[in-house]
Amino acid sequence: MAVSRVYWRRFPAPGPLFSLRRRSPVWGPPRPARLHLSPRADIRSVVSFFVAKTKAAHEKYNRFLERRFPRFYVVYSLFTKGIQMILADAKKARRIRALMAQKKLLFHQLSYRDMEHLRQFRRDVTKCLFVGIISIPPFANYLVFLLMYLYPRQLLIQHFWTSEQQLEFLDDYHARRKKSHPEILYCLEKTIPLVSDTTLQQHLTLLCTKVQNGAQPGVNDLLPLKKCFSDYPLDLSHLSTPHTACYLRGLNSTHLAEDWCRIWLEQWLQFSCSLRNAEMSLLLHAVVLLSTNYPGTRH
Repeated sequence: MAVSRVYWRRFPAPGPLFSLRRRSPVWGPPRPARLHLSPRADIRSVVSFFVAKTKAAHEKYNRFLERRFPRFYVVYSLFTKGIQMILADAKKARRIRALMAQKKLLFHQLSYRDMEHLRQFRRDVTKCLFVGIISIPPFANYLVFLLMYLYPRQLLIQHFWTSEQQLEFLDDYHARRKKSHPEILYCLEKTIPLVSDTTLQQHLTLLCTKVQNGAQPGVNDLLPLKKCFSDYPLDLSHLSTPHTACYLRGLNSTHLAEDWCRIWLEQWLQFSCSLRNAEMSLLLHAVVLLSTNYPGTRH
């Protein structure tokens, strides 16, 4: 009897082997608190571990390619960065679409940068779909690769251009846009007799002559013409179709020194901040008038 009492004092009566509420003392002390993680935290830790390992392996693979196969690495890195930029453009386009749906905006009510991004993204997606469709037939992908090598500007989007191709193609695009500048100056000259103020007529004539002779006008040459471009015949509502046909009239900065770019931006900020909404026609013409003979540009 005494032995049995000692036995039961030393070893308490065992509880159920399985408990849903708490751990039985029979199974030993509880685990440390740091091991009690929620399933979601466990999943996050596992995912972060695999992401870190994958990133390290990817960087090691890139160093291997750059050291052993430098030419192939250039093509590989260009393709990888191009895919990343396409995905970034897609995310931005989706945010713009969501903003349009949320605020019930139309396309022309967006800012210029958002409109340009959607327009360019639509063109890039169309080109990618075209290349994908013509690659579907058997062995057609080999022909497509050859065509992309021979005609990269027509079949590849700008994310997959090399740095040399970007300079070459941007120069070509700017040269095409600049072909419309003489037409714009010609349309501007035709409207001079329609201006009612003789002083503005003389000033506009001198401005057109200055640009056509290869001289570079300044901001002070354009500001006195604000009234001329805010009323008939040069306001936005009265311009003819050939006169506003050039979509992009910007400055070609690919071969422009940093100092010249800074001077251009300072002049443009000074000029654009001094105009009102009714004088936006002068702002559009200023891109042509100020950039046609701008120093430092190749074309």
